[in-house]
Amino acid sequence: MTTQRLPARPAYSNSGQPGFPTLPTDRPAGGWFTRRHRQRMVRADLLTVIAWASVAAAVALWLADGGAASISSPAGAFTAAGIVAGLAGMDLVLLMLLLAARIPYIDRTIGHDRALEFHRKLGKPSLYLLLAHGVLLATGYGLAEGLDPLSESVALWVQVPDMWLAFVSMALFIAVVATSLVAVRRRFPYEFWYVVHLLTYVAVGTSLPHQFSVGGLFAEGTWQRWYWLAVCIATGAALAYFRVLQPFVATSRHQLTVSRVEVVAPGVVNISMTGRRLHRLAGSGGRFFIWRFLAPGMWWHPHPFSLSAEPAVSGPDGAGTLRITVRNLGSGSAQLVRLRKGTRVAVEGPYGLLSTEARVRNKVVMIGAGIGITPLRALLETTPFAPGEASVLLRGHTGQELYLSNEILELCRARGARLFHLPGPRSRGRSGWLPQEAVSGGYDLRAFVPDVADSDVYVCGPAGWADSVITDAKDAGVPEDQIHHERFDW
Repeated sequence: MTTQRLPARPAYSNSGQPGFPTLPTDRPAGGWFTRRHRQRMVRADLLTVIAWASVAAAVALWLADGGAASISSPAGAFTAAGIVAGLAGMDLVLLMLLLAARIPYIDRTIGHDRALEFHRKLGKPSLYLLLAHGVLLATGYGLAEGLDPLSESVALWVQVPDMWLAFVSMALFIAVVATSLVAVRRRFPYEFWYVVHLLTYVAVGTSLPHQFSVGGLFAEGTWQRWYWLAVCIATGAALAYFRVLQPFVATSRHQLTVSRVEVVAPGVVNISMTGRRLHRLAGSGGRFFIWRFLAPGMWWHPHPFSLSAEPAVSGPDGAGTLRITVRNLGSGSAQLVRLRKGTRVAVEGPYGLLSTEARVRNKVVMIGAGIGITPLRALLETTPFAPGEASVLLRGHTGQELYLSNEILELCRARGARLFHLPGPRSRGRSGWLPQEAVSGGYDLRAFVPDVADSDVYVCGPAGWADSVITDAKDAGVPEDQIHHERFDW
């Protein structure tokens, strides 16, 4: 097919023409996607209830153990308020850790990006509560002993065992939250921010001793003690299993090695890998993995990339190949062009909801730009739809930026999907994700897909461009739960 520009009407190739082979679709019966979506929403509501209930349980157990009895004077009131703030703040910190633990139940319910969005949003409230915990306690204890809050803080540091760890913990929490601010984070390399962010685990670890050793808050035999021990152990176990053990097991199971690095376009390469039991990764089209290429200077650098082709299993024990497509967007990805054949690869995942798991409708629209086209190629390969129910829109500044477009064309022909190639300079007006020629001709998303409001819309591309697509989709009447986009900038 010859890619055309857009003079007066959209240029496209109708890949559902008679004579093209059609792959089996096995599309579920009507309503199946809707039922799955409702089940996912029920799980999301359950997670919300559990999160709020955990905060309520922390305070309720303190009250059940007679906490309110201490509120008999101004000093007692300040102390009680400090304790409640500390309990709520610590509970939010543990929720933050669970949201970042890559737990499959959470990931398949709200998606990796939304989990990290909530993780980030909890940062400031948890810090404010912990700061209030320290100030209120120092004030309450100081009133009881006739000291000002600063003098009381110094006395606690010097006289109370383990209290110095609480001050260290607070300093670490402040450092983590400060470096997580977008304006601050962008001033430092990702690796610096990532290492500082790992201090969260140190901050939690240093905050625990004083809670169990100071005063009678978590005294032996109380429900509070058993509750917090259980919650802390469960959170630590989830982090150890899903962030450490499971990736180690996956890497050992699949034994991935680089088999080929092929230039696709200037600055863009296909990285093919061979491995074992790759059938266990099938159906992951659209979702992303975290790859670590175990070569000098590269092994510590995680790369979140989606598959650009489904695993091709061709031997016993699921032996076969899989592929990612990478664009040179920085010093980390630039190194991948020089990967050598035989380099071992560690893998984590898959993660995210940019997959069939998120489907709501039978019809599907996939819109990709630049390197964001490549995950949609793998999704197109696997997500179920009947001929005529799918549309694919590929966007690039030039035809050369429509990566893997020939492979996508063949898939569209085989599966009966409509394909639109949309190269050209980007418009600055409404529907700014489209080429200038399309917008000048009065086209928007509905011009290409008239029934888009009754479709799932998958968007993959640069953040600003993707936001423009999402706005256009909403203007076209697409409900928010039918728009699927994975963000990586939380």
